[in-house]
Amino acid sequence: MVNKSTILGKQTLKIFNSLGKKKETFKSINKNRVLMYVCGPTVYDLLHVGNFRGPIFFNFLRNWLEHLGYSVEYVYNYTDIDDKIINRSNQENKSTKEISEQYIDEFKRDYESLKINFPTQTPKCTEHIGDIVRFIEDLIKKKCAYESEGSVFFSIDKFSDYGKLSGKKPEDLLAGHRVEVNKNKKNPMDFVLWKPSKDNEPGWDSPWGVGRPGWHIECSAMSSKILGPRIDIHGGGVDLLFPHHENEIAQSESNFSNRFANFWIHNNLINFDNQKMSKSLGNIVKARDFIKENNAEIFKFLILSVHYRSILNFNDKILNQTINNLLKIYSSLKLSSKINESQIVSNPINTYEDYFQDKRQEINAHINNDFNTPAAFSVIFELVKKFNLLSVNKKVTPEIKFFSEKFDDFFVLYGGIFGLFQEKRSNFLKSLNNLLLKSRGITEDYIHTKINDRNLARTKKDFRLSDSIRDELIDLGIELKDNPDGSTGWYVKI
Repeated sequence: MVNKSTILGKQTLKIFNSLGKKKETFKSINKNRVLMYVCGPTVYDLLHVGNFRGPIFFNFLRNWLEHLGYSVEYVYNYTDIDDKIINRSNQENKSTKEISEQYIDEFKRDYESLKINFPTQTPKCTEHIGDIVRFIEDLIKKKCAYESEGSVFFSIDKFSDYGKLSGKKPEDLLAGHRVEVNKNKKNPMDFVLWKPSKDNEPGWDSPWGVGRPGWHIECSAMSSKILGPRIDIHGGGVDLLFPHHENEIAQSESNFSNRFANFWIHNNLINFDNQKMSKSLGNIVKARDFIKENNAEIFKFLILSVHYRSILNFNDKILNQTINNLLKIYSSLKLSSKINESQIVSNPINTYEDYFQDKRQEINAHINNDFNTPAAFSVIFELVKKFNLLSVNKKVTPEIKFFSEKFDDFFVLYGGIFGLFQEKRSNFLKSLNNLLLKSRGITEDYIHTKINDRNLARTKKDFRLSDSIRDELIDLGIELKDNPDGSTGWYVKI
């Protein structure tokens, strides 16, 4: 943990607030402490890659706040009762509890494979039914909600600021749109807080009969129970902005008569080849399958290489570019490990000390500017380029070793914040190369065979054959590099 007295107040963090749609200077409600609630998954199936953009980004956000000296209480919930869960339980002839527990366990397994820290707390809706009922009772007492034949609805007419997050107004939503008729509602736009359970559905006792919570109320109830009535940050995917987060604001601020969350932060979606993921298109990729096919490090780097508020587009070209970028970084990290193992005593050079201080300030400025990870990564590549110019194919000197040690320290620090650059360097480099080779339909053994054939041709002074083999590999995207010691290295070109 960085010393709070040297950090807090000396770095200005600006965050784009969806409430107001502009960047604002971040200031916590409680000095040195941040309260953050992020909407988690509905647990009825394995999650796709888009579902994990939020966990990866908000883990990074949490890490950065901690780096700035804050302690962060990070709550990430599970929706473990929902129509989708009930439908899955009927399909598989299992209880909703069995379904939700199964997929919570699967989610934890996938989350763990990302090698990032778990949230502080992960509450389940069904563990807070009492809190939800009390929250609804309070809204009824304040005449912001009403009961009708076993259901309870929030009355949006009672909340004059409805639409302040999304910009959508009730009258606009009604005009020109078909709204499902419900004779129990006073206003077609009123949303459900409690619904009666059917005979084959799970339910809990309440003042309005046996039933279960609506979707929106669970987050307001759990957030206020665990973090209090007012929090610093509420996060989630941009698809939750309306109606879920809009309705959370309405019910929470009606209940507590104060601003619910100071900052609303939304990560954007993931597309495949510029198309939204959907079952009808058959382009939904489970996170587990993607990680198994590629690597969690690639997944995390790919997500953070695009600004969190921009749509992230997946395709083979972008995937290969990501692999190539990681190859560059890990090749330099591998070399730095080798240099740092040398017996030469490093010699501090003020120029290099100042250089690394400048790079830290640059990367900090980018992150403090609404978590601009693409710009931060550009600083990382500048550093890699500088390291390579100083170190590649050169004799290790005290100056080079000093730079290499600082280079390693830089990646330890920011790798911990990003959740990256902590793989075993040699092994990971090999796996990255194999992934690129696989995309070209060739193997490492094939390349080595071709290199041996080329070396034999060169020994026999058959330079025409030697050049032909080199050209053949170039056509496959394999660039050869003849080293001073007589060996031949290779790498995959993008």
